[in-house]
Amino acid sequence: MSVAGLLSEWTWSAGGWVVIGLGIALAYIVFGVAGFGTALVAGPILILFMPLSKIVPLLVLLDFVAAFGNLLPSRRDVAKPELLRLLPCMAVGCTLGVIFLLNLKSDLLLLLMGLFISAYAVYSLWVKTRPTQLSAAWALPMGTVGGLFGALFGSGGFLYAIYLNSRLPKDAARATQSALISCSTVVRLSLFAIAGVYAELPLLMLALCLLPAMALGLWIGRRLTLRLSREAFVRLVTWLVLASGIALIGRYIISMA
Repeated sequence: MSVAGLLSEWTWSAGGWVVIGLGIALAYIVFGVAGFGTALVAGPILILFMPLSKIVPLLVLLDFVAAFGNLLPSRRDVAKPELLRLLPCMAVGCTLGVIFLLNLKSDLLLLLMGLFISAYAVYSLWVKTRPTQLSAAWALPMGTVGGLFGALFGSGGFLYAIYLNSRLPKDAARATQSALISCSTVVRLSLFAIAGVYAELPLLMLALCLLPAMALGLWIGRRLTLRLSREAFVRLVTWLVLASGIALIGRYIISMA
């Protein structure tokens, strides 16, 4: 089958392709700065063009490439005890998330994603105090729920960040988070493959077409970290994420009216 034939499922205008490409680039700018958050940024844009059950597997493919690119330079700083503590919980959460994603109705997923994105943004913007030292027992809920959110909405990395930043120095926390997201991506990729999601060649071809936008976003994001305050940049993006979440909830309400 030709490339045009494989892309025939995605019947978007040239403008639609541009919007999707910009959404992917913006998502990976955020990933390059924060180390997570692609679905929080790209999800509200892509959901205008395709269902969430396609978006999450698509972003998992792109995250697979991006996460390992982030991991390689910092792998020596990974805190293996914390990684091994979180991994089993994350795997359980990912399994549950994939089951829910592939079986829930698309309109319900739209509402749940809007609520999830809005709740995350509100927490990030208004909760100023972060736990200084969480117990290792918090690995169970943080890992499980992070895995669940990662598979269901494409983004559970912020929960890993909360846990790891409370227990490790900055460099070790960031390296361990990159390793965990890399492992999470492999788990989700495997689960989606087992479920037959990647048997659809058009989805694989779409991911291939969007790789340049992903690479551009990562390149810009890594350079922004050298020039801008990470906290100020992430705060600006969080306001945009909140607006997107509210828009998704509004779209669900309108569709139900």
